[in-house]
Amino acid sequence: MEVKLWNDKRERDMYENFAELYAIIRATEKLEKAYIRDIIPPSDYEIECQKLITHFKTLASTLRDIIPSIERFADTYKMDCPAAINRLVVSGVPATVEHRAAAATSSTTSAAIVAECVQNFITAMDSLKLNMVAVDQVHPLLSDLSASLNKLTILPPDFEGKTKMREWISRLSKMGAADELTEQQARQLHFDLESSYNSFMAALPNSGT
Repeated sequence: MEVKLWNDKRERDMYENFAELYAIIRATEKLEKAYIRDIIPPSDYEIECQKLITHFKTLASTLRDIIPSIERFADTYKMDCPAAINRLVVSGVPATVEHRAAAATSSTTSAAIVAECVQNFITAMDSLKLNMVAVDQVHPLLSDLSASLNKLTILPPDFEGKTKMREWISRLSKMGAADELTEQQARQLHFDLESSYNSFMAALPNSGT
């Protein structure tokens, strides 16, 4: 006899999201251990870790009302994954990014600012993927990103990310709050964000290690 865990589509979606969150936490724990033990190259680790962090943040945002505490979720399902909780909830960026940020630390440059920039890049790109394309949704995200980039003295004034964000902010400022980016504009903005993010990562000291 088949036993159903849900009574309707809403409950089914909820349990499927629970299962996906569980899988992300488990996968992150395994990835962190593999990185610590030098089983996976840093470059491969960073790519996979960033994917997991991005998926986690998107899913956690969706489940915010149902799962207010990820730590409690892990305890409820007896998940002994301290490394994953630290990476996903506390840090929010791959260990390799933290290491590069530490190398870049000076009186005006800190790991926290680098992490803030990374988070702002990811948040902006995720929002576009979720079709959040209204001006009053996009403008604050780009403003936060631009502000965090300007805090970093290791980036030159003509750094690609700074220039492109200024151009987009200027363009959005001429539009109404309720106006929305066209599909072509949203695609171009995502491309510019991704390109700027890659340039930003390459600009950090010791980016090749």
